[in-house]
Amino acid sequence: MGNKNIFTEEDFALINKEFNALKDNLIRCNTPECVELVTKAFSLANKAHLNMRRRSGEPYIIHPIEVAKIVNAELGLGAKSIAAALLHDVVEDTDYTLDDIEKHFGPKIASIIDGLTKISGSYDNRNTSQQAENFRKMLLTLSDDIRVILIKTADRLHNMRTLDSLPERKKMKVAGETIYLYAPLAHRLGLFAIKTELEDLSLKYRHPKIFDEISRKLKHSEKKNQAMINRFSLPIIAYLEAENLNFDITGRPKSIYSIWKKMQTKNVPFEEIYDILAVRIVFEPVKGVSEKTSCWNIYSIITDIYMPKPDRLRDWVSRPKANGYEALHLTVMGPHGRWVEVQIRSKRMDEYAERGYAAHWKYKGDNSQESELDKWIKKIREMLESPNSDPIEFLDEFKMNLFSSEIMVFTPKGNIINLPKGATALDFAYEIHTEIGNNAIGAKINYKLQTLNTTLQSGDQVEIITSDKAKPVKEWLDYVTVAKAKSAIKHSLRIEIKELKDKGKNILEEKLRELKVTHNSEVYNKLLPGYDCVSRDDLYSKIGNESISLDNIKKILKKNPSSRIIKYWELRMPGSQKESKKKDEPKERDIDTKVPYLIRESVDDMKPDYEIAKCCKPIPGDEVVGYIASDGKIIIHKPKCPVAVRLMSSEGNRLIAVKWTIHKMVSFLAQIHLEGIDRMGVVNDITNIISRELSVNMRNITINVNDGIFEGTIDVYVHHTKDLNNLIMKLVNIEGVDRVKRVEDFN
Repeated sequence: MGNKNIFTEEDFALINKEFNALKDNLIRCNTPECVELVTKAFSLANKAHLNMRRRSGEPYIIHPIEVAKIVNAELGLGAKSIAAALLHDVVEDTDYTLDDIEKHFGPKIASIIDGLTKISGSYDNRNTSQQAENFRKMLLTLSDDIRVILIKTADRLHNMRTLDSLPERKKMKVAGETIYLYAPLAHRLGLFAIKTELEDLSLKYRHPKIFDEISRKLKHSEKKNQAMINRFSLPIIAYLEAENLNFDITGRPKSIYSIWKKMQTKNVPFEEIYDILAVRIVFEPVKGVSEKTSCWNIYSIITDIYMPKPDRLRDWVSRPKANGYEALHLTVMGPHGRWVEVQIRSKRMDEYAERGYAAHWKYKGDNSQESELDKWIKKIREMLESPNSDPIEFLDEFKMNLFSSEIMVFTPKGNIINLPKGATALDFAYEIHTEIGNNAIGAKINYKLQTLNTTLQSGDQVEIITSDKAKPVKEWLDYVTVAKAKSAIKHSLRIEIKELKDKGKNILEEKLRELKVTHNSEVYNKLLPGYDCVSRDDLYSKIGNESISLDNIKKILKKNPSSRIIKYWELRMPGSQKESKKKDEPKERDIDTKVPYLIRESVDDMKPDYEIAKCCKPIPGDEVVGYIASDGKIIIHKPKCPVAVRLMSSEGNRLIAVKWTIHKMVSFLAQIHLEGIDRMGVVNDITNIISRELSVNMRNITINVNDGIFEGTIDVYVHHTKDLNNLIMKLVNIEGVDRVKRVEDFN
C-alpha cells in the first residue's frame, strides 16, 4: 500500500482551483506586481506543505489559502498580508526558517510571519502556560504591525469553521479560547462580522444542544420574521424615497450567540426575547449635508412612523466607540407589538463596522490624528512590557481591557477619559497619570467629596485629590478594575517590599556585627523559627516594617535548632526531588484523554477521584468538561462556567472530555426559583409535590410574599437533570405559580 498522505491528481486539482479562486478575486490590489507576490508566496507554501494533510484529510495547503481568502475578502487587506497568510504556518510546521522567508520576501513579511509563529521550547513549563505565552508573543507585535493580529484572527476563524474534525477536548479548548479572547479582540478591533461568527461557532461547539435548539427555532420562524421585516420596512422606504435618499435597507434576526446571551442575562426562554429582529439602513451621504445630520434626519423619519423605546437609544455618531464604530441605534415598537432594533449608518460607517477600523490602519497611508484604537494599543504595549508579569495574570488583565461597555468621564478641564463600565475613581486617577494614582487620597465627583473606590457613571466630572505622603496599599487592588491601575499598584508595592527587605537586611547585619556573630545558614536556622518566619525575605520584611524587634536576638541565637526545623529546611532544599517536581503538572494518572472520562459513583465507600466544581455545581445530565487539577483529581465544570472558559484559554492541555454514567445512589444539590400570585395553601402544595409525590429531598426553602406576589428558592437533592426538569414541570402546573426555573449560580 502507498502512503495515504501522498497527494492525488484530485488533490492537486482542488489546490489549484482554490488558489485560482483567491488570485482571480483580489480586492485591494490586483496589479501584476501584487498577483506576482501572492503567486510566489503560494508556490513556496505549496512546496513546503506538499503531502501534508489536515486532520480532516484534505491537503494542508487548503487551510492557508482559506485564511488568505478571509484576509482578502472579509478584511480587505493588501498583497503583503495575503502573502503572509499563505505562508503563516510554513516556519512552524515545515523545514523552512524565518531567514528563508526574509531572503525570498523581505523583512516586513518575515516580521509578520515571526509574530504568527508559536513559541516552541522557549518557555518554562513549570511556571507558565504555553497558551498564555503564545498569545502574549503575538500581541507583542501589535503596536509594530497590526496585520499580525488581523491574520491571526482570520486563522482562528477558519479553524473554527473546520473544528468538526478535532477530538472533543480539543474542540472545547479552541472554542473556549475563542470566546474568552479572540471574539472580544475582534470586537475591540472593529471586526464585527468576524466577531459575530466567532461567537456563534464557539457556542456551537461549547453548547451544541443549545445552539441547535435556537437555530431550529430561528429557522422555524424565518418566513414569519421576513414578512414582519418587510411590513416594518415598507413605510420607512416610502418616506426615505420621498426625501430622495440613496439607501439600502436590510433585515435579519440577531445572532444565535446574542440571543443566547440575552436569554441568560434576563433568565427568559427564547419565546420571551422580543427584540430578536434588527433592521439596518445604510445611506449614501447627500452633498452639503453632514453624515451626522443625515443620521438624525432618518431617526426623525422612523420615530414619526413608530414609537421609540427611550432607554434604547445609542448615539455612536456624536462620539464613536473606542474601536471606531459609528452608528445610530434605536429600538421601536413595530407591528404586532414586536420591538425592532434599527441601525442607521452611512456607507463609510458601514465599511468601518463590517471590516473594522483596523483595516484602515496607518500602513495604508492614513496619517490622521491618534485614534482611540492607537491609545488602546499603547496601553496593551505597556502591559506587555512589564517584565515580571505572570502570563496567566496578563491574560486576565488583557481580557479586562477588551471591555465592550464603556463610560465617558470628564476631567475638571472638560477632557474626556474612556473607562470600562464599573471603573472607580482610583482607576480614573491612574488613567490620568501613574503618579496621580500613587498619591491619591480622595476624589471630588461632580463637586462632591467621595472615596477612591466609588464607582463612576458615564458623564461624571472627576477631580482627584492627592498628597505627597500618600502611597498605594494592598487593599487598593480591590478598588480597581483597569489593568493599567492594577499593574501600577503591584509595581509600587513590589518596590516598597524590596525597600523594606533591604532596610531589614541592613538592620539585621548591623546587629549581628555588633554581637560579633558570623552571618551564615546556622544563624538563620535559629532566627527563622525564633521569629516565626518562613524565609529570609519574610524575616527582612518584618524587621524592615518594625513588626519584629531584635531585642531578644541573643536569647534566640543561644537555642539549639530543633529537628523539626532541620526537616523543614530539607523539604525546601533547592534542587531536591520534591522541590524540582513541577508545581503545575498533574500527578501521573492513567487517564486516556482520547476517550471521555466517565463520572462514576464511588465504589466500596471510597472517595471518587473527581470533584464537582463549587463555582457552577453541575448535576448529571448537564453538559460538562473535566479539568485535571495539580493533585490529579478531575474537577467537573459546566462549559459555560466562567472559570471553565478561563481554563480553556490558559490551560487547555489539562482539559478532558467527560460523560456522566447513571447515578442511582448519589444525590446532587440543585436550586430552583419560583414566583407567582400568593394564595392560601400554595406553599403546602409546592412542598407536597416535592416531598410526597416525587420523593425529592429538600435541604432549604425560602418563600417571601410582597403585595400578593410570592417568590422564593428551594434547594433540592436530585440524581439527574431529568428529575429536576420533571419537578419544574409539576411545579409550574400548580395554581398561582407563574414561573419556575433552575438557578445556575447559587451558594
